[in-house]
Amino acid sequence: MASSLPVVRQIAWLAFLPQVVIIGGLIVGAGALGLPEPHLWGAGVYVLLAIVLRRVLSKHHRLGIRAFRRERFAEAVVHFASSYAYFTLHPWIDRYRFVTLLSASRMSYREMALLNLAFCQAQAGHREAAIVTYKRVLEHFPDSRMAQTSLRLMEPPVPALESEERVTLSGVETETR
Repeated sequence: MASSLPVVRQIAWLAFLPQVVIIGGLIVGAGALGLPEPHLWGAGVYVLLAIVLRRVLSKHHRLGIRAFRRERFAEAVVHFASSYAYFTLHPWIDRYRFVTLLSASRMSYREMALLNLAFCQAQAGHREAAIVTYKRVLEHFPDSRMAQTSLRLMEPPVPALESEERVTLSGVETETR
């Protein structure tokens, strides 16, 4: 079942360079071992390695995404909180994710975990908890446009000014009271 919920993937294009080097190394290694068609062996080992690393090292993130896509937001909250805790305890895995997880994601797994956690909290009806989590994202990742935008949408609007002010719409000036 395809979910209609938004999924954002931001890619750090420079992170592809080390991955190309890794694939190249695997191909050269397969050739040095005398394996037939070393390019297939190298690519196959790379894919297998990527699957195993992501299954093992980002288990909670994967489970959170699966629950999120099935719209099981309370379950997803638990997995994303666990993912955040794991990558906080092992920051080097997240920092060097282009090698440790063979991931070209621009966004760290810690930031993704907090953003997904906040989104799922909001979807589960825990608006205040989501606002607190979005603010936490901005404490750790002040340039997070997703957190800034989400927080702006979730916080109550600023009441309109009671005094007379000028509003410009498409170059036409009008007065409001």
